[in-house]
Amino acid sequence: KEGALSIKEKELIALGIAVSMGCEYCVHAHIAGGIKSGATEEEILEAASIALYMQGGPGLTYMKYVFNALEELKENEK
Repeated sequence: KEGALSIKEKELIALGIAVSMGCEYCVHAHIAGGIKSGATEEEILEAASIALYMQGGPGLTYMKYVFNALEELKENEK
């Protein structure tokens, strides 16, 4: 629910955490939630990239889940 942070902001933060934790399901869920709350692809990719700054190389392996989820969700919109 809305608070000091919007739902979109919370979803983007959760996405960064999901990438850093390596949770494929969570990545997909928070990208879907972010899109539902108005996040753009650019915002999603930037939020995910922040996790890489904090975690480094190991986090990079989970970016494939970000790209896969974005593609899947775009296909479902058609």
